[in-house]
Amino acid sequence: MSGSSSPVEAVTGKSPEELKEDVAKAAKKSVSSLRDFVAGGAGGICAVLVGHPFDLVKVRLQTAEKGVYNGALDVVRKTIAREGAVRGLYAGVSAPLVGVTPMFAVSFWGYGVGKQLVESFSEVKDGQYSVAQVSAAGFFSAIPMTIITAPFERVKIILQIQGQKQLGPGEKPKYSGGVDVVRQLMREGGIKSVYRGSAMTLARDGPGSAAYFATYETIKRYLTPKDETGKPGKLSLTAVCAAGGAAGVAMWIPVFPVDTIKSRLQSAEGNLSIGDTIRQLYSRGGVKAFFPGMGPAMARAVPANAATFLGVELAHQAMNKVF
Repeated sequence: MSGSSSPVEAVTGKSPEELKEDVAKAAKKSVSSLRDFVAGGAGGICAVLVGHPFDLVKVRLQTAEKGVYNGALDVVRKTIAREGAVRGLYAGVSAPLVGVTPMFAVSFWGYGVGKQLVESFSEVKDGQYSVAQVSAAGFFSAIPMTIITAPFERVKIILQIQGQKQLGPGEKPKYSGGVDVVRQLMREGGIKSVYRGSAMTLARDGPGSAAYFATYETIKRYLTPKDETGKPGKLSLTAVCAAGGAAGVAMWIPVFPVDTIKSRLQSAEGNLSIGDTIRQLYSRGGVKAFFPGMGPAMARAVPANAATFLGVELAHQAMNKVF
C-alpha cells in the first residue's frame, strides 16, 4: 500500500537507512573506544619502564622523616647501596606494571568517551576540539581511572617506602609483594583500607588530567605541520614526544601539593584524615613541606610522558595498518 511505513519505521520512527546509519555510528564509536583502551595500555607500559625510578625517588622524599635524605641524588645513592640498582630503583614496580597498563588504558578510553560526550553537548568545529572541550574530556577521564589508580598507588607506595627500613639480621620485610600488601590491608581494614586516599587521588587526577590532555593537544597541534588545505598534516613523532613531555609538566605543577597529601595519607599507619595529614605536613615545614620530591617528579614527567604518548600514537598507527 503506497505511503505506508515499514514495521521497523512504525516502531522506531526512523527509516531502515537512518537506523543503519545510527548502527554504523555506534559501531564506529565502540571501535574507537576499544582502540583508545589498547593504545592507552601500550602508553602505560612505556611510562612505567621509563618513569618508575624517578617516581620511587619522589615518593621516598615525600614520605621519609626529616633528615633521612638530603636530596634526590642522596635517595638514589642510598637506595642503590642498600638494595642494588635494579632491585632498588624498581622496588614496587610490579604494582604499577599490573595497574598502570589498565589505568592508562582506562584513562585514554575515558578521554575518548569524554570527547564523545563533549561532542554531544557542544559543537566541535572542523573536528578540532577547543582547549575547554579537551579539558572537560580530560577531567572526565580521571573519574573511571580513580577506581584503578587509588588502590594500585596505595600498594605501590607501601612497597616503595618499605625499602627505606633498615632490616635487622634475619628480619624479613613486612610485605612480600603486591598481593601480600592487598591481603594484609584487607585483613586490617577491609576494602576501605585498600581504597584509602581515593578522594585525594581524584582531587589530583581531575584537574591534572584536564591540564594534561589540554597541553598535549594544544602543543601537538601547534607543532604538527599543516597540509595545503590548512588541516593537520602527517603526525611528527618528535612533536608527539615534545607535547607529551610538556603535558607531564603541566599536569604536575598545579596538583603537586595534593599528591604529597595523598602519598602521606596512603603510607600512614592508622586512620589519618585528610585534615590531620595537612596539619601534620604544615607543622613539619610550612608550605615547603607540600613540595618535597618536586625535582624528581618534574625530571620524570618529561621522559615518562613523552614515552606514554609515543606509545599511544605508535599503537594507534599500528592498529590503523592492521585494521
